[in-house]
Amino acid sequence: MLNFPATVLPSFDQRYLLEELYRERELRSFTNGASIPIAPEEIWLVCRGVVQLSTLYSSGDEVLLGLVGPSMPFGLPLSSLDSYFATALSSVDLLRLTLQDLEQSAALAQGIFRQLSRRLSQTEAILALVGHRRVEARLRHLLFLLKDEVGQPVEGGIRLGVKLTHQQLANTIGTTRVTVTRLLRKLQNEQWMKVDRSRHIVLIADRILV
Repeated sequence: MLNFPATVLPSFDQRYLLEELYRERELRSFTNGASIPIAPEEIWLVCRGVVQLSTLYSSGDEVLLGLVGPSMPFGLPLSSLDSYFATALSSVDLLRLTLQDLEQSAALAQGIFRQLSRRLSQTEAILALVGHRRVEARLRHLLFLLKDEVGQPVEGGIRLGVKLTHQQLANTIGTTRVTVTRLLRKLQNEQWMKVDRSRHIVLIADRILV
């Protein structure tokens, strides 16, 4: 029996399907910051937590490809990139699937396809960031995207549920770490955002569109 944490369950239909199909399988758990192994014939399904997908430029810089939350799949069969890495951004529980599993279950394949549509929309939003000429606009839009993907309502605003380094933010929007640090300080001075005690960014409710 798959025991999903109550606060971060996949959709009801998908949870029921997974419990029926994979009653004997165990979830794999990874701690925050752990690298997640990926193989050509395997797909991981997130049941709890958030996974960061990234690639490397020829310069060696790491670039954010997307964030994968509950019910969303990732793995080499879903990417054409030569350089493809997955890292736990929180404690995560994952279910391992194979291409054969999808071939044998039309319902499971359909569910994976629906979640891939979410991933595609997120990837398009990340790509659209580079269309903003001003770096500050790119950063604001990235924080809005993170709000929609991993935002958690808290008193006075929306807390981003994962912590990305200034370098990771910089790589995503095509600038330098120093510039991101300066702009984040500027946004804090404008009371557009703040950083809480656990070093998570909180977007201030009365300064953003929620």
